[in-house]
Amino acid sequence: MQPNEITEFAGTRSRLGGLRVRLTVSYVLFFALVLIVVGLLFRRSLQFNLHQQSVAVLNEEWGAIRGYLRFNADGTHHWSYHADDPEEAYVVERLRRVFLLTDLEGNVLEMSNGYRLLDGPRMSEIREADSVRDAILRTKRHGDRSFLIRQGTFRDQGRTYFLALGLSMLDSERALASFTGTYFLMVPVLLIGVAGLGWLAAGRALRPLNELVTATQRISGPNLTVRLALTGHGDELDTLISRFNEMLERLERSFVQMRQFTINASHELRTPITAIRGQLEVALFTARSPEEYQEAISTALHDVERMGQIVKSLLLLSQVESGQVALEKGTVDLAPIVEAVANHFHLAAEEKGITLTHVVTPNTLARVDRAQCERMVSNLVSNAVKFTPSGGEVRVTLTRDTGHVYLTVSDTGQGIPAEHLPHIFDRFYRVVHSEREPERGLGLGLSFVDWIVKAHDGTIEVKSEEGRGATFLVTLPSGSPTVPFAVFQPAAPACESDAPQVAPPDLS
Repeated sequence: MQPNEITEFAGTRSRLGGLRVRLTVSYVLFFALVLIVVGLLFRRSLQFNLHQQSVAVLNEEWGAIRGYLRFNADGTHHWSYHADDPEEAYVVERLRRVFLLTDLEGNVLEMSNGYRLLDGPRMSEIREADSVRDAILRTKRHGDRSFLIRQGTFRDQGRTYFLALGLSMLDSERALASFTGTYFLMVPVLLIGVAGLGWLAAGRALRPLNELVTATQRISGPNLTVRLALTGHGDELDTLISRFNEMLERLERSFVQMRQFTINASHELRTPITAIRGQLEVALFTARSPEEYQEAISTALHDVERMGQIVKSLLLLSQVESGQVALEKGTVDLAPIVEAVANHFHLAAEEKGITLTHVVTPNTLARVDRAQCERMVSNLVSNAVKFTPSGGEVRVTLTRDTGHVYLTVSDTGQGIPAEHLPHIFDRFYRVVHSEREPERGLGLGLSFVDWIVKAHDGTIEVKSEEGRGATFLVTLPSGSPTVPFAVFQPAAPACESDAPQVAPPDLS
């Protein structure tokens, strides 16, 4: 691994480590929020239960007062209990810790020291208690202590009295404070445990990504065979790994095609250059008459023309891939174009002993780019003539129906093996026959055809068997909308779903 690759690898590892930290922090923050919310809910529930428990105790003590407190006819009162009974004495003492007894004018009949600390009686409270039937609950504080007070009125011996009974909330507050302190002291300990588990979980979750990063370091032009194994969970990581493996497969195919293209292009350019140099050297050293010089120059010009065609194809490929080829569509009659191309290849077909026929339907109108359609038809007919042996036949037909135009080019030539059919429209792809050496080419003709068809919103299908020829069917819409700009894309293999909806010519 090169130093810059090591640095990049370390940086990627560092970024994944940072992602692991962020995931762990996210886990901790999430659980911290959950624990805090749960703790506050439990604290609120405990506070409510303690308050209800205090109200229940205060209500019991309110009822107990009526059992011990007695009133005389003159308005005086006394506590009736057995002084020698420790239990009764303790109950009465507890009831009188926070206790107030007055008449409706506010005259104090009895008030404990505990109640005196709470600012004593207030006439507003006496009037409010006298105006309602039910008892009133209040909370009063003295320093850091709070008391739950029940206030109400009752009648005895023909008089109405105001009674207030209080209960210290100290035990409830201590219980609440103890729960709060204990719980929130445990939260950091729990979060430390969550952080550890989150760190392990994040590491396990990111392990496929680390493997993916490691695999990318091994990828290069000569080594594109790396594939990652799926985790088997069927989750997003499996989807990512599948897409990554598919990308590597496409890259591997592209690199193979590029290498093959480089070899083919180098050979195609070297062959005419070598021939030109040989012809000129022979003429330079051996030619003695103008006729010999003329023959050498003529042969060299023929090879220059061939080399020019190769360079022209490469230049067109560059323009197409960079998006510089714009379609200039118009309503065009395809019949004269197909006839002209067929007539152009008649001489080449006759020289090879091939029968070239064409049948066209007049006034076959389509909205197309004339120049590109001429190139499309020319490439199809050229391939058919090139790969059809002497004595064979090439047939070109042009038909139409409502909304569609059909161009069919069939031959009785070498045919295309089934394993090559899915790739024949790929750039730089060339069919290699096992029994014969094919005529050399750059593997761009059918790729250009596919681009032209797709740029015109059409479809192209092929049916072929090795040794029994091939049939290409191009379907174009007769009134497709104008596309001002089209960019060349790698072709996808033809499939049944791409077939036109109207009945095309039978490929069988």
